[in-house]
Amino acid sequence: MSTGLDDTKSGALYNRALSVLPGGVNSPVRAMRAIGRDPIFIERGSGCEISDVDGNSFIDYVCSWGPLILGHAHPAVVEAVTNQLQRGSTFGAPTEIEVDLAEEVCRRLPSVEMLRMTSSGTEAAMSVVRLARAVTGREPVLKFSGAYHGHVDGLLAEAGSGLATAGVPGSPGVPAAAAAGTIVVPWNDPDALAAACAKHQFAAILAEPVPANMGLVPPAQGCLELLRELADTNGALLVFDEVISGFRVSFGGAQELFGVQPDLTVFGKILGGGLPAAAYGGRRDLMERIAPAGDVYQAGTLSGNPLAVAAGLATLGELDDDAYLKLSATTERLAEGMRSAAGERPVQVVTQPGLMTVFFSEEPITDYLGAQRTDREAFAAWCRALLARGIYPPPSQFETWFPSLAHTDEAIDRTIEAAAAAFAEIA
Repeated sequence: MSTGLDDTKSGALYNRALSVLPGGVNSPVRAMRAIGRDPIFIERGSGCEISDVDGNSFIDYVCSWGPLILGHAHPAVVEAVTNQLQRGSTFGAPTEIEVDLAEEVCRRLPSVEMLRMTSSGTEAAMSVVRLARAVTGREPVLKFSGAYHGHVDGLLAEAGSGLATAGVPGSPGVPAAAAAGTIVVPWNDPDALAAACAKHQFAAILAEPVPANMGLVPPAQGCLELLRELADTNGALLVFDEVISGFRVSFGGAQELFGVQPDLTVFGKILGGGLPAAAYGGRRDLMERIAPAGDVYQAGTLSGNPLAVAAGLATLGELDDDAYLKLSATTERLAEGMRSAAGERPVQVVTQPGLMTVFFSEEPITDYLGAQRTDREAFAAWCRALLARGIYPPPSQFETWFPSLAHTDEAIDRTIEAAAAAFAEIA
C-alpha cells in the first residue's frame, strides 16, 4: 500500500516502523488500511488541530479516539499533569487523588457506589465479566454483534446475523471454548434478545448503551429499557460499557441520557483525560466482592496512576452542564453541515452529543449487518479527500467522529467546506 509518502518524513518513519512494529503501528486502526493509505505520523496537537512530522496541519476528529473532549493540550490538563509529575509519576501505593476521582465518578452516576481503577478498557471489561460470573455463579455472557469490549478472548467473539448464536473466535489465538461462553445477538433486535434470555441463564448482559464501534448506531426506542427488564427477569447483571459514552454524551453518561441504570459500568477514555486509565464500578454489594474487600481477584501495577488520575480529574472538572450544551450544539452544527454538504448523495449522518458518523448508505443503519453493507470504498475515497484538505477523520467506516469543546465555529465551517469538496470529488 502506497500513497506517495515515500519521500516524506512520515513515509520514512513508516518504513522504519514496519521493521520493528507489527504493521508499523501499535493499534491496528492507526494503519489507515481501511481507507487505502499509509498512516500519518503526528508530532503535536493544540486545541482541535494536530500537525504531522512534515508540518501539515489537520482539524482533528479522532481526538485520540475519544479521551480529548477538551481538545489537545488543554491548559488545565497540562497544569494538573505537570504538577503531579513534579511530585512523582507512580508509587504503587494509595494516593488522595484516586479517592477524589472515585468520589467524582460516584457523584455523577447514581448507579456507581464504588469504583475500581484499571489501566485500559480491555482490562476493565475483563474484570467486570469475572465479577459478574462470581456474583451470579454462572458463566454465559451475552453481547451484541458489532460491539467492542476490548480484546479479551471471551469478548472478541463474532457471530452470524439473525437469531442468537454462540460466539466463535474473532481472531486466531482465541480458544473456541473462551468464545463459546459468549452468546452474540444483533443490536436493536428485541426478538433475538428475548429468545437468548429465554434459552440461557446469563452472568451478564453486556452492552454499549450508545454503540460506537460499528459506527454510531444508537439504541432504538425502548431498547435499553428492555435490556434492564430482561436482565432482571433472567437474573443476569446488566453491564453498560461506557468507555466511549461515559462523560461524553452527558454529565452522567448514556445511563443518565436515556434514564436506564445498569448494575455495573465500564469506564475509560475521558476518565483518564488523555492518559491511560479506565475503571469499572457499580453497587456496593457487588463491588465489595473485589479483592481485598472480597474474594474476586484483580490487580494492576499502574491502576490509579497519579498522572492519569490528575488528567482525568482536571478533565471532569471542566465538564459541567454548560459544557455539554456547547458540545451538543457543536455536534449538531457539524452534522447539519455534513447533511447539507452531501446534498442528494446517499449518506446517513448519525449523532449523539459529542459523537457522529457519516454512513455511506441509502438506508438508516440499525445494526452491525447494516453497517457492513455500507459503501466502504466511497467512504475511503471521501476520507482520503478530507485528509488532502486538512481534515483528519476516523479512518474507518466502523469508527466514530469525536467533536470536542475545542472545535470552534470556524473549524466546523472549514470542515463542512472541505466535506462538500470531498463529496464532489468522489462523485
